[in-house]
Amino acid sequence: MAVASKPAPAATGAKAASGAPPEDVRPLYGPADLAGLDYVHDLNDPGGFPYTRGIHASGYGGKLWTMRQFSGFGTPEETNRRYRELLAAGGTGLSVAFDLPTLMGRDPDDPLSRGEVGKCGVSVASLPDMERLFDGIALENVTTSMTINAPAAMIFAMYLVVAERQGADWSRLSGTLQNDILKEYIAQKEYIYPPRPSMRLVTDVFAFCAEQAPRWNTISVSGYHIREAGATALQELAFTLRDGIEYVQYGVDAGLDVDRFVPRISFFFNAHNRFFEEIAKYRAARKLWAHVMRERFGARDERAWKLRFHAQTAGVSLTAQQPYNNVVRTAVQALAAVLGGANSLHTNALDEALGLPTREAALLALRTQQVIAHESGVPAAVDPLGGSFFVETLTRELEAGACEYMDKIDALGGMVPAIEAGYPQREIANSAYRTQQAIETGEQTVVGVNQHVDETPPALETLYIDESAAERQSERLARTKETRDPRGVERTLDALRRNATGEGNLMPPLLEAVRAHATLGEMCAALRDVWGEYEEAPSV
Repeated sequence: MAVASKPAPAATGAKAASGAPPEDVRPLYGPADLAGLDYVHDLNDPGGFPYTRGIHASGYGGKLWTMRQFSGFGTPEETNRRYRELLAAGGTGLSVAFDLPTLMGRDPDDPLSRGEVGKCGVSVASLPDMERLFDGIALENVTTSMTINAPAAMIFAMYLVVAERQGADWSRLSGTLQNDILKEYIAQKEYIYPPRPSMRLVTDVFAFCAEQAPRWNTISVSGYHIREAGATALQELAFTLRDGIEYVQYGVDAGLDVDRFVPRISFFFNAHNRFFEEIAKYRAARKLWAHVMRERFGARDERAWKLRFHAQTAGVSLTAQQPYNNVVRTAVQALAAVLGGANSLHTNALDEALGLPTREAALLALRTQQVIAHESGVPAAVDPLGGSFFVETLTRELEAGACEYMDKIDALGGMVPAIEAGYPQREIANSAYRTQQAIETGEQTVVGVNQHVDETPPALETLYIDESAAERQSERLARTKETRDPRGVERTLDALRRNATGEGNLMPPLLEAVRAHATLGEMCAALRDVWGEYEEAPSV
């Protein structure tokens, strides 16, 4: 797996997992640290293989990163208003946050949804909900990212039918479906079905979009949630790229051409506190992916070699204590993402450790990006830290450590068997434990939490979602069920079950179910009937 030119081993241990300098970071780096580095093989100019310095020769000279603010809460109408405000304020893309019942494939009237409807995102259970969410927003003219995984195919089917009803051409739609089920088993735990049938849903979206929606990013392989669960930068890099390799392998095994479906694979990384390490992480990711796609999978189209990624500032770094400190943290993290060549970026709001962001906090988070873009001068130079002795050394160290992790996972038979054995879960849990220990002992400083503490409570208004959202969504769902053709719905669900037992692509029957106004919960339940539900092994 190794592609580096004999780099030093990556940093490990408690301090490497923390915000404090790791023990093996020295105060000075020089030419000796880059012995054996070959400029063309290891770096090259921006836009040249292996894209360590960026996938575009002009960097941000031709186009700035997409400022895609993650938002969703309450009912579709409430979230629609927030989208309009963000677009009017200069946002250049939408990113949908769904509530927990939607993420778990449950309708708002499900007993298991009680107390969670609309709380951490928007509630979407049916086609009318999706229509309300994008009311007045022409889907052909905006790029939309949807953070949804286990029921991603169902939500995407709803989005496509809304576009269809707007008269949009699916081939002109642009956006991203997160659709990354592997990181759910590793970190976030919002899964429904066992891993192997879940992977079929992913590859069916690959195949469908290659024919019907060729501009759509069919998956956003997410290291973000892996990092939020306690992983180190190295683990985030290694497990995310190895997840990407697993998806490509499953696509190839399903008979898909890498040069057709891989160019629509994107990535989603965390932007955390350790500024230079984060920049190095993004650079190493591009280099590793380029070599893997060209040499392991034989991709010939250079678009398949180029790793494109969205970044989001680190939610786990935000503190409820002294929340205005979060503005500074977010600005530093966002700058690291920009210097690392992010293609799109979300900046967290200062109040997110207390609740969903208010309108004012969300606007300030967007303004943080705009100040970096238009006042800092940073986007004028392409990869301005390229050639830094420290950054290049970090890049090589992370690359080497990631290769070691990926070799271990290959030896286990791939990421799905590794997940079933609990390997990445244990590695992340151990890192999270070490980090928490470092904070509690004071070895890792968190300003306002364990040093420079001020006991004065923050004077902040927070956004509170009450139970009225659940009541409205349940009432609407009841009306949808009353006005639809129940026999037509059941026919589409039966077709979905039959398809799930065979080998046909699942997107066409999902689209028919959506057009018949089957609910998200009903479609997910139909597949539960065939595949069952996943339960993590108690030993993990």
